[in-house]
Amino acid sequence: MLMLVFALPTYVFGRAYDFISLEVAGLYGVALAMMHTHFGVKAMLKTWFPLFYLAFLIPPPGWFIDGITAPLKLFVSYISTVGLQAVGVPVFREGVTLMVAQYQLLVEDACSGMNSITGLVAISLFYIYLQRNASWKYSLLLVCLVIPIAVVANIIRVSTLVLLTYFFGDAVAQGFLHMAAGMLLFTSALLLVFLVDNVMSLALGRREKSA
Repeated sequence: MLMLVFALPTYVFGRAYDFISLEVAGLYGVALAMMHTHFGVKAMLKTWFPLFYLAFLIPPPGWFIDGITAPLKLFVSYISTVGLQAVGVPVFREGVTLMVAQYQLLVEDACSGMNSITGLVAISLFYIYLQRNASWKYSLLLVCLVIPIAVVANIIRVSTLVLLTYFFGDAVAQGFLHMAAGMLLFTSALLLVFLVDNVMSLALGRREKSA
C-alpha cells in the first residue's frame, strides 16, 4: 500500500502531463506493488534480477541525459581531435564541432557514448547473471570497467568518421558506413567486455586457489 501511495499518483501525473519518465517509473512501481500483494516478498527476492532488469525500461529524464552527454561529447571531441592531429590529419575543433578539410562534423548525442554505456551495462549485467552468477562486488567492478570501454569505442568511432570524411567525402561517411562503424565498434566493445570478464574470472580463480 505504501508503494502504491507513491507509485500510482506518479503514474497518473506523468500520464496526464506527458512526462514519460514519471509515467514509466510509476507504472513500474505499481507493478512491483501488485506482485508484492500476490506473491510476497520471498518470491520477489528469488526473482530480484528480472525485476531489477526491468528498471532499464524507465527512460531517464531529458535534463539528466543532457547533463551527462554534454561533457562526454566535449571529451570525445577533444580526444579525437588530439589523436588525429598527432598523426597529421588537419582536423580542428570548436566545441563539439570538428572541422576537417571543407567539411564540418557535429558530434551528436549518439556519439557521446551514453547510448553505448547504457546498452553495454544492460547486456553485461544480463551476461553476468546468466554465465557467472557472480557477487554484487564483482558485477559492480565489471560494470565500472564497461564505462571507459564504451567511451573509448565512441572515440574510435568519431575518429573513424572523421577519417572517412577526410579521405572519401561527407557522402560516404554519412551513408551506410556511418551506421556500420557504430555497429562494428559496439560489437567490438561488447566482445572486449566479455574478454575482460574472462581475464578477471581466471585471475580471481587463481588467487582463490593460491589462497
